[in-house]
Amino acid sequence: MNDYNRQSHEEEQLLYNHWLELVQVEQPIELIGRFRSLFIHSTEYPDRAVAGALEKIAASPYAEQEFKYILNRCCHILINRWQTYPSKQAAIPELISLFEEAPKIALGYSRSRPARSIVQLVNQFTQSEQYLTLKRLAQVITHSNEESSNSKIPATLALGTLIPRYPYLYKHCLLSDDSNYEQQKIIQKIQAQKQQQFEIDLSQYVAHQVRKAQVARRETSISFGRNIQPIKNPTLLSDPELFFALKQFVGKVEGADTYRQLAGRFTNASTNQSYGSFKDDLYEYLISSVTDDRYGKCQFNEKLYKQLQSTLPDSESQKLNEFLTMRTCSQLLNFLVVESPARPNHFVFIDLISNLGPTQTTGLLLKIVLICSKVKPYLEKRLAILFGHYEFCTREGVVWLVKALENLNLALSTNFGKVDVSFLR
Repeated sequence: MNDYNRQSHEEEQLLYNHWLELVQVEQPIELIGRFRSLFIHSTEYPDRAVAGALEKIAASPYAEQEFKYILNRCCHILINRWQTYPSKQAAIPELISLFEEAPKIALGYSRSRPARSIVQLVNQFTQSEQYLTLKRLAQVITHSNEESSNSKIPATLALGTLIPRYPYLYKHCLLSDDSNYEQQKIIQKIQAQKQQQFEIDLSQYVAHQVRKAQVARRETSISFGRNIQPIKNPTLLSDPELFFALKQFVGKVEGADTYRQLAGRFTNASTNQSYGSFKDDLYEYLISSVTDDRYGKCQFNEKLYKQLQSTLPDSESQKLNEFLTMRTCSQLLNFLVVESPARPNHFVFIDLISNLGPTQTTGLLLKIVLICSKVKPYLEKRLAILFGHYEFCTREGVVWLVKALENLNLALSTNFGKVDVSFLR
């Protein structure tokens, strides 16, 4: 049973109160020193009552299961406070990096049995989901979008280092199962700030490139260089890839219609339909985006049709309602992207990207989310599952996933955010 749904024991509460009091009066450097002394070295902590409480926790029968939640909460007491002060935010990655010392300390000199138990539990903490979410948070706070620009990220770095670039993953990657309301609000705030910054950077870059093209048509490249300051591409896509994606996500894709217009027409036509008719029309709505006829007719269309037919077959005569729409769309995203962390098969997704490319594959997913916006968090969760699955692979080893993540960032920002690049149409 997790920390958030059981009563805190007396020793735990003493520990929490200790950090809650100190974070209001001491500077980050002092608090980090205390954290190192109490949890990492587990030696000579100045407050014996607190050290004794921690030793009791470590010796308790529930320590093996519960210690990760207790330590995570202690970290977040400091993080939540520091996050509200820009001058103290740099201390957050420092605090989290303390735990990199833990395995080395564990191999060190002999110590008392309680101290050994604490060091062992801290070591186990570094293998937990709680610690992984803290490390991702450190990445986000350390790297701004500007620092994560195209030219500065070696392809040999792990995919996990790209987490700052994708605000839509934050809710799923920076929170763990014991995150409380305050932590959720902080992640929400960081997400909103990062999303806003990306949208500003994107609109400025697109406007800059359009202006550059206009000036180049009128003047020589020499005079252009004097007039316009260069602006960095805020994505990891090349310029042709970026503009192809933007024209897909905001421009006309089928005849004179944008994805948004197609979704609006489909939704209007679905009113008062039976569920069976809705599924038939949904199939047609989706396969119209599969522009590679050979791929569609050979394998994908049939798989998609079978997937839809096998979804809630007993409800086909019912009148369409929100539950049926949401269930169908979420099952489709399972099929098209990935089902769950426990069953991370994603052959269909890789197959789609290999045959249609990342932009048109993203367009297919966007079509689903535009007819049922309530499954947007569900789609984001699918990508978070893939991100977690490949997190420790090198970026160059999963280029297909990086391009998919970048395309989804553009698709969601242009269709659900405030960025306006409609002039590209």
